[in-house]
Amino acid sequence: MTKQPDLLKVDWSAIPAPEDDGAAAHLPGAVIPSVVLPATDGGSVTLSSLPGRTVLFVYPRTGVPGQISLVDDWDMIPGARGCTPQTCSFRDLFAELKAAGANAVFGLSTQSTAYQTEMATRLHLPFAVLSDESLELTHALNLPKMQVAGMTLLKRMALIIDDGRISHVFYPVFPPDRNAGDVLEWLKGNRR
Repeated sequence: MTKQPDLLKVDWSAIPAPEDDGAAAHLPGAVIPSVVLPATDGGSVTLSSLPGRTVLFVYPRTGVPGQISLVDDWDMIPGARGCTPQTCSFRDLFAELKAAGANAVFGLSTQSTAYQTEMATRLHLPFAVLSDESLELTHALNLPKMQVAGMTLLKRMALIIDDGRISHVFYPVFPPDRNAGDVLEWLKGNRR
């Protein structure tokens, strides 16, 4: 099994880019269902009831430095590698995203809240990460997903949610560390 010494140093030219498989085409305009998601700040979030503009970035699963990869060929699964760089880019641009009109920013994966909390603490995230471990939101919205090592993982994307309705979708996302910058540029050009 392959160890992951540094989750942030990635040669994106050696990683296969995901292709647009159309799995997110139905999402623009969709109403967010009333699903309560546990959050790493100890609370819970119901995205459908949040007023204003919410940025939700979605990723398969973060790794832990020095631990063994989920599968040996993780980096060769299009769209799998890059969850930590994506998350760190949203962390680093958090203040700018808020200044550009995001009332809230959240990450989302199907990992457990306990797993996510370790990552959120280690990376010093200024926002909560939400768990859809039950796959309730995933199934209700028919979010793009992949099966790896017997687990259902979400494909990487970002959603702009305005008053409980998806107004814009970034999908596919590659390279992941540029996702927050792309979202920021969109927010600046689409102020409410």
